[in-house]
Amino acid sequence: MSLGVGNAADDVELKPVVQTKHIFVTGGVASSLGKGLTASSLGHLLHARGLRVTMQKLDPYLNVDPGTMNPFQHGEVFVTEDGAETDLDIGHYERFLDSNLHGMANVTTGQVYSQVIARERRGEYLGDTVQVIPHITNEIKERMRAEAAGSPLAPTNEPAPDVIITEIGGTVGDIESLPFLEAARQVRHDVGRDNVFFLHVSLVPYLAPSGELKTKPTQHSVAALRQVGIQPDGLVLRADREIPAGIKRKISLMCDVDAEAVAACVDAPSIYDIPKVLHAEGLDAYVIRRLGLNFRDVDWHDWDTLLRRVHHPEESVEIALVGKYIDLPDAYLSVTEAMRAGGFHHDAKVNIRWVASDDCQTEAGAQKALGGVDAVLVPGGFGVRGIEGKLGALKWARERQVPTLGICLGLQCMVIEYARGVADIEGASSTEFDPETPAPVIATMEEQKAFVEGAGDLGGTMRLGSYPARLTPDSVIAQAYGTTSVDERHRHRYEVNNAYREELEAAGLRFSGTSPDGNLVEFVELPRDVHPYYVSTQAHPEFKSRPHRAHPLFAGLVGAAIDRQRESRLLDVERPRETADVTA
Repeated sequence: MSLGVGNAADDVELKPVVQTKHIFVTGGVASSLGKGLTASSLGHLLHARGLRVTMQKLDPYLNVDPGTMNPFQHGEVFVTEDGAETDLDIGHYERFLDSNLHGMANVTTGQVYSQVIARERRGEYLGDTVQVIPHITNEIKERMRAEAAGSPLAPTNEPAPDVIITEIGGTVGDIESLPFLEAARQVRHDVGRDNVFFLHVSLVPYLAPSGELKTKPTQHSVAALRQVGIQPDGLVLRADREIPAGIKRKISLMCDVDAEAVAACVDAPSIYDIPKVLHAEGLDAYVIRRLGLNFRDVDWHDWDTLLRRVHHPEESVEIALVGKYIDLPDAYLSVTEAMRAGGFHHDAKVNIRWVASDDCQTEAGAQKALGGVDAVLVPGGFGVRGIEGKLGALKWARERQVPTLGICLGLQCMVIEYARGVADIEGASSTEFDPETPAPVIATMEEQKAFVEGAGDLGGTMRLGSYPARLTPDSVIAQAYGTTSVDERHRHRYEVNNAYREELEAAGLRFSGTSPDGNLVEFVELPRDVHPYYVSTQAHPEFKSRPHRAHPLFAGLVGAAIDRQRESRLLDVERPRETADVTA
């Protein structure tokens, strides 16, 4: 299924970009308002109108990247093609733009200060007193403008974008985001006011006792922006109910923003509704006029087809996600979106059953937690906690012929479980969980040992980014992909130990995909005549899934779940009807 909006070159003559325009998206009143989804949806609309669009996220934390952060605090770490560990919003950008972004799409305060301090140590500032202004703000501006037309940092193998959408993380008023806001203000001064658009996302809360939507928080948020020299050009108002026209007019007046630039964005049933919501409010048309951009009309045919499948699916399946971070669903954001996209591919709704891996350590626990599901997915993760539960879930699914997909750590657990349960390799484990294991079927790559043993930095030192793989013809994996040559993104340190491959294959486990040199295992499966769909990958295929173009492994999982569901219906025997006792 292809439900894309088409190539940006269609119907619009693409000329060399002389001046890249900038859209800065800020947020006020509260966090988690959906700045990332708002920015992504606007980017989708501009792309659909024939413009080249790229996006970036500025995060105010001091970590260099989120790679070493606790998933419970930060959520998912999204990996780009070039191996950068980035914020989960980069995943939204890629899914809504349907394009691969560079590592420079995510900028953190840690990166900025690290670079400035390194330059100071090298003497590049010629003895200057290094300060937030101009040195930090200049470094931020350089990164904001990195992909713009004329920038020395712009990629030479692709045309410059018409628009760069920059989401500034945090909430207006936070002290840590002030350098980013100042840098954005300076960009407007540097490139001209007609080439920059400030979009502010704010909350319009409803107070139940008075029965009113309140505008004062948004007014105060805009006032805080003005204090740092920024007057927003447009507002997106978040609310849990419809915002009357009178409220929008009041906000327009009090915040000095054109009435047509005030867009209401009420909570939507699906994130994929948001582009149409913003379009109906006229936001994309206003931005285009304000920035003087060429455009075409949006063709909604394919997106409407997607939305029909989102809201009115023909099928419904339940898939268990067996993880260790399920208390924060954002830790598996790309996985869950890829599962849903797999459902869209089959015109099916995917209902996710969140299962804590610790609940599956025993056979009884696994049956209680997983009983009745149509498929099982075991995602990635780090550390020993919850591993025995993941092994229990995989054993349950393997023995009961339940379709299963393992991702990254899921592949490693699949190998360990099979080694213990079928190949009778006593003590089989990973050196990550048990450095003294007698049977390390999963072990550290040689070049990673120093990092694991503490001799180097952990951040950014894993196998990261896109790597090629060759698939075994006629394997379940190759049939799912429809090819024997693929590229997938990685984020891990441990690999299948080649010393055990022959023994495991003799026991029936199939290594159906490896690196081109055959040295690294990339895909594992059971043959189709043994299990309908029991596959795993060392990679993270969820990062390449799109709502309108499901990743083959997720589409395969949902398809197998639907087949299992249909077979179970056919096996159901109608219970004989009880006849009434006429003598009673």
